Amino acid sequence: MDINQIAQAVAIYALPVLFAITLHEAAHGYVARHYGDMTAYAQGRISLSPARHIDVTGTLVVPVLLLLATAGKFAFGWAKPVPVNYSALRKPRLHMTLVAAAGPAANLAMLIVWAALLRGLVELPANSSAEFLVRLAIAGVVVNLVLLVFNLLPILPLDGGRILAGLLPSRVAMSFARSEVLGSYLFMAFAVFGVYDSTVNNGRFIAELFGPLNRLAMSLIRGIVSI
Repeated sequence: MDINQIAQAVAIYALPVLFAITLHEAAHGYVARHYGDMTAYAQGRISLSPARHIDVTGTLVVPVLLLLATAGKFAFGWAKPVPVNYSALRKPRLHMTLVAAAGPAANLAMLIVWAALLRGLVELPANSSAEFLVRLAIAGVVVNLVLLVFNLLPILPLDGGRILAGLLPSRVAMSFARSEVLGSYLFMAFAVFGVYDSTVNNGRFIAELFGPLNRLAMSLIRGIVSI
C-alpha cells in the first residue's frame, strides 16, 4: 500500500473512528453521572466533541506512525480514558459494571446506525458521491464491530475486564484487578509485535489472528447489502 492509498484509507476511516471513540467514551461518563459519579461531567467528558476524548499520542501519533511504518498493514491506538471515581457510585460494583458496559453498548448502537445507512445507500443510483458514502458506512460497520469485540475481551483495563471484575466474587475480583498493569504491558507488546509481523512476515500472523473477526464483518456487510 503506497502513501496515497494510506491517505485514502485514513480519509475513509477517520470519521467513523472519531464517532466511535467519542460516543464510546461519552457513554461511560454519562452512565457514571447517572449513578452518582460527577467526575467525568466535571471534566467535560460527557461531550460529543472528539477533542474532549482524543489522546494526541494514542489516537493520532501512534496509529499514523504504525500505518507508515507497516505500509498500511497495521494500526493500533487508544482514546483518553474517562475518569470514574469508583467510591462515588451509589452501588460501586454493580454500577461500575454498567459504566464499563456502556462503551461497547454505544458501539453496538452505532454499528446498527451505520448498517441502516449502508442499507439505504445501496438502494441509491450509483455515482461517485454514493460510492464514497457506501465506503464510509462500511468503515463505520467495521470500526464499531472491531471496537465492540475488542473492548469486550475479558482483560483489564478493557471494558470486558471491568465487566468481568464486577461479576466475580469480591475476593476473586480484587486478585483479578491486580492484573491491570500486566494487561497494559500486554497491549504494548501487541503493538510492537504488530509492527514486527507486518514488516517481516507481511502481516500473516495478525491476519490469521483477526481472520474470524474480519470474516464476521464481511458476512455482516454482505447480509446488510443483500437484504
